[in-house]
Amino acid sequence: MPHSTSPTAVVIGGGPAGLMAAEQLSAAGHVVAVYDSMPTVGRKFLRAGIGGLNLTHNEAWPDFVARFGDRAPLLQPCLDAFNADALREWAAGLGVETFVGSSGRVFPIEKKAAPLLRRWLQRLRASGVKIHHRHRWQGWSEEGALLIQGPEHTLSLSPDITVFALGGGSWSALGSTGQWLNLFEQRGIQCAPWRPSNCGFEYPWRPEFIAEHSGAPLKTIEISVTDHKGRRWQQRGDAVISAYGIEGGPVYGVSAAIRDGIAERGECTAYWDLDPDRSLEKLQQAIAKRRPKDSLANVLRKQCGLSGAKLALLKTLTSKAQMADIDAIPALIKALPQTFNSTRSLDEAISTAGGLCFSELDEHFMIKKLPGSYCVGEMLDWEAPTGGYLLTACFASGRWAGRAASARLASA
Repeated sequence: MPHSTSPTAVVIGGGPAGLMAAEQLSAAGHVVAVYDSMPTVGRKFLRAGIGGLNLTHNEAWPDFVARFGDRAPLLQPCLDAFNADALREWAAGLGVETFVGSSGRVFPIEKKAAPLLRRWLQRLRASGVKIHHRHRWQGWSEEGALLIQGPEHTLSLSPDITVFALGGGSWSALGSTGQWLNLFEQRGIQCAPWRPSNCGFEYPWRPEFIAEHSGAPLKTIEISVTDHKGRRWQQRGDAVISAYGIEGGPVYGVSAAIRDGIAERGECTAYWDLDPDRSLEKLQQAIAKRRPKDSLANVLRKQCGLSGAKLALLKTLTSKAQMADIDAIPALIKALPQTFNSTRSLDEAISTAGGLCFSELDEHFMIKKLPGSYCVGEMLDWEAPTGGYLLTACFASGRWAGRAASARLASA
């Protein structure tokens, strides 16, 4: 087995978290090598850019941090050290200006990931960071060296610092296979099993409903669900009817609560507000204006503003008896129940919950059982909704651990 002269620091994984850690180590004067299993780095990052690259979010900072749920206290130090404003300033340093969209989401003006990644990689290489493609980490040797399978042979490396940035368990085609979890568990490092996050849910639509409405948007709609702790989760936006069920931004925003409800009880009921801009009272007043000869369809279209996919959703999720009771329809429009009993597959999820448990890490994300080894990004057991939160935490955790690792080397 060929042995390579080890750099001072090795980063395994070339996503945003890993590259950010490499940047901090290189800036501190250390020799850094990045190893990634794919032909190019940042593939999931580039995939995120297809929708415009939502880098971060401009909402009030306490609200931003709260998006990380139970993990917020654990992530807050690194988020505070590299918040949304700092991320925008960092991007500007690469020549990538950003803007705040109407929803508060922050995008590059070019609305593409490739220019940012290209400039970042140029800066990293100029600083001396060596990036090795098609190199897959395969665990540790009996002596504790890193084993990395390259295109021609296996490397055995023993750097002073290792930063693991191996990603979560979804989008395996882009490099995030999640298979590393077994290697850590074999080493006695506790990990939580993977669970889909920011995912869609399956629902048994009737064939004729799918034929007519698959792919149709549900514009300006709100979904809510109450979790086992009595907390109400709600999200507004544009959902999408799919052949398998339901997906889209508002669904992803409450997906964790629905997913956990399914895991606990076998099913979970969420409620749609088909007209979040009008109160129940306003809808009741609108219904009361109907004329005796108006058909139900006309009442719903003219008085309640329901048509197309929204009207179809209302009809398919209610019985004939419910639809016949016109006076009760406003309540259904404001709280239309839909019960789910399965998520889409783990690999289709935008992100994942699960991964390395925080109990295995110190406050700098160093593995307690492996001094000098750090974990960052989506491989840690946290989750957040889409909207810039995922990327911000990946950047921030990489920066946090990279700086801590640099300080450790400086004090050695």
